[in-house]
Amino acid sequence: MSIRTKATAAVASAAAMTLFAGAALAASPGAPGVGDPYFPTYGNGGYDVSHYDIRLNYNPNGDQLSGTTTILAKATQDLTQFNLDFLLKVKSVRVNNAPASFVSDNGELTLTPRGGVRKGQDLTIVVTYADSPSTVKDRNGYTAWTKTPDGALAIGEPEISAWWYPSNDHPTDKATFDVNVAVPNGVEAISNGTFVGQTRQINGYTRWNWRSTKPQATYLTFLTIGQFEIRQSTTPSGQPSFNAYSERLGEHTDAAKASVERTPEVTEFLADNFGPYPFEAQGGVVTPDLGYALENQTRSNYDDAFFRRGANTYVVAHEIAHQWFGDSVSVHHWRDIWLNEGFASYAEFLWSEHVGEGTAQENADFTYDSYPADSEFWNVLPGDPGASNVFDGAVYDRGALAVHALRVAVGDEKFFEILKTWVAEKKYSDATVEEFIALSERVSGQQLDEVFQTWLFTKGKPAESPGRSADVASKSLSVQAEPKSRAKIKLTHELLDAHK
Repeated sequence: MSIRTKATAAVASAAAMTLFAGAALAASPGAPGVGDPYFPTYGNGGYDVSHYDIRLNYNPNGDQLSGTTTILAKATQDLTQFNLDFLLKVKSVRVNNAPASFVSDNGELTLTPRGGVRKGQDLTIVVTYADSPSTVKDRNGYTAWTKTPDGALAIGEPEISAWWYPSNDHPTDKATFDVNVAVPNGVEAISNGTFVGQTRQINGYTRWNWRSTKPQATYLTFLTIGQFEIRQSTTPSGQPSFNAYSERLGEHTDAAKASVERTPEVTEFLADNFGPYPFEAQGGVVTPDLGYALENQTRSNYDDAFFRRGANTYVVAHEIAHQWFGDSVSVHHWRDIWLNEGFASYAEFLWSEHVGEGTAQENADFTYDSYPADSEFWNVLPGDPGASNVFDGAVYDRGALAVHALRVAVGDEKFFEILKTWVAEKKYSDATVEEFIALSERVSGQQLDEVFQTWLFTKGKPAESPGRSADVASKSLSVQAEPKSRAKIKLTHELLDAHK
C-alpha cells in the first residue's frame, strides 16, 4: 500500500470513527411507555416487534411457570437501552445472541445490550424466566393471572402479558405469535390461532402448540390451562374451529355448547354486515373463574355465568364482533375504546334483529328509556370516558346508542358501507375515534358533528332516543316495551361490566 493510500485510508477511518461517535452520542434509552394518555407506562418506545415465540412449561401444582420468550423486533431509533413490560423473575437475557444486562422494576424490564443498538437494526431478544405468576403483583397491588383448581387463566384487558411473557404491551405494536406450552398429561393448554398439534414428552408432560399468523395485540393473546372437553371441526367457510369447555361447567355445559357451537353461524352473519372475517381460525373457550368474557383474537373466552339462564348467543355476537372492532382494528389509545365496545354492543342489536327478538330501534329505545335523566350513566362520555371508566357500562350502552344514531343519520346503505370501509382500510392496524368520524363523513358525504358530539362527547341525557318515531315519542308510556332479547343482553352487559 502506498503512503498516499495509507493516508487516505487513515482519513477515512478517522471520519468513520467520528461518525460512529456522533451516532453513539445521539443514541438514548427507549421510552418506558408509548405515551398513552390514560396509561402512560403501557408499552415502550424505540423498537417495533414483529413476532413472539413463547415456549413455556407449567405445573399447576404450585403454579410454577418457566420458559423462554424469543422476540423478533427492529429498532426505530439509536438505543443505549430499551424496556420490555414484564413482572416475573428473569434468569437471563440475550440480545442478538450476546448476554445483556437487565434490571426489573415494577413491571419494567430494562435491557442494556452490549454496544447499543442502531436505528433499523434487527433484534433477536431472548428472555429466560421462572416464577409463580399468581403471587406476582403490579405496582398497584394487582395480579391478572388467575390460579384455578385445575390450571390457570392468563386472560385480561387492558393488560395480561406481563404475567406470562415479556412484551411491548400496547395495541399499537402488534405481532404474530407462536405459543408452545407443556403441561401435565391430561391437562389442556389453549391459546390463539391455529392448533398445530401436541407432542407427548417423556417427563409426563404434553406440549400444546399454537400459531397466530395475523398481527395480534399483546392483551388479546391468552393462555387457558385446565381440563377441558375439546371440540374440533371445520367451519362452512373452510376454517379450523376449536372450542373448549371446562369439565367444571356442570349444569351450564349444554347451554354453553348451544351458544358457542354457533360461532361459525354468528361469524357468517356479522361478516355480511362488517366485511370478510379477518382471521385464520375460529372458536371459543368456556370456563369458570373468569368473571367476564374477552375477545381474544380468533378464540374468545367466556365465563360460564353467561349461560346460567340457558343459551346466550348475544355474548357470542358481542365477542365475535370484536374480531373486527378491537382485534383487527385496535385502539390507538385506550381513550378510543368506543371503537371496540360501542360496535360490539351494537352487534347484539343486529343479532337480535336477525333472530327476530327485537329490532335495533326497539333495543335502542329501551336502552335509552332504561336510564333516567339524572343517572350518572349520562355523565360518562363514550368518546373520552377517562382512565377509570374505560369499561364503564356507558361505554357499552350509550356507545351502542351512538352507533345507532349514526345509522339513523346516514341511512342503512351508507351506514353499512361505513362499517365495511372502516374495517377494510384499517385492517390489522390501530385507529382513533376522530379517524372514524372523518371516514364516516367522507363515505356518507354528510357533516356529522352534531351526531357524534351529542352521543360521544356531551354530558347529560340527549333529548330523545336516536331514530324514535314521533308517534312513539308522543305516547304517555315512559319506557318502551322490552324486546325479547333484552334479558340476555342485560345479563351479558352486567357480567361484562364486572370486568371494570
